Amino acid sequence: MKLSRFGGILSAFTATMALGLSGAGAATAATPQARATGYVALGDSYSAGVGAGSYDSASGSCKRSTKAYPALWAAANSVSSFTFSACSGARTGDVLSKQLGALNSSTGLVSITVGGNDAGFADTMKVCATDTESACLTRVAQARTYIQGTLPGKLDQVYNAISGKAAAARVVVLGYPHIYKLGGTCIGLSEKVRTAINAAADDINTVTAKRAADHGFAFGDVNTTFAGHELCSGSPWLHSITLPVDESYHPTAAGQSGGYLPVLRSAA
Repeated sequence: MKLSRFGGILSAFTATMALGLSGAGAATAATPQARATGYVALGDSYSAGVGAGSYDSASGSCKRSTKAYPALWAAANSVSSFTFSACSGARTGDVLSKQLGALNSSTGLVSITVGGNDAGFADTMKVCATDTESACLTRVAQARTYIQGTLPGKLDQVYNAISGKAAAARVVVLGYPHIYKLGGTCIGLSEKVRTAINAAADDINTVTAKRAADHGFAFGDVNTTFAGHELCSGSPWLHSITLPVDESYHPTAAGQSGGYLPVLRSAA
């Protein structure tokens, strides 16, 4: 009698648990946490699309282009939201103070290029284009010293802030392409100067890739796609000195779609 009674109680308990699991468990399975699919594009002129044309008039001096890689990627993918915050001239401090407002728990993807303006890219190219070879090499050396000594800490501040605001996001940090093809003839700048400028780009990419990896972010090397499309290549995806002058040494529309977009697509 006692065993029979215990068996009945156990059967009733098992049935109750089964009902409870089928109800609560099914409810949980039916309402999973929505996957974060918002996309936020941060960074400087290389992300804004300066040089690609077709600028959004509402973006003003930030010069965000509809042909920039973030806009192209967002248009081709199912994102719940797209915030295009990248801005011409932005430094790491500008990203921290002006571009992070859209990041939140629903952000699934963040892309960014930053660091070139901190290192004085525009000023360096101006000196190299208008001054002596000696002055150019001195300015490049100054930029490389900044990149190796000061920029890592600046990048850490930005990357920490991104992680703090969008913990669920995949973050893709993209680098900068070599400006010049080496070897052969190239009007205007010597091989020595072109080599130094490319070396500075290598420095910033190396530092950026290391800091990105240490934060668990992906790094996209665009030299893989820009190879053969540098200035002096015969098929450049970068502007040389041009008007408007702020578009000089920036990717063309082809550089955005053929150079940057495939790298983001692969890493996202």
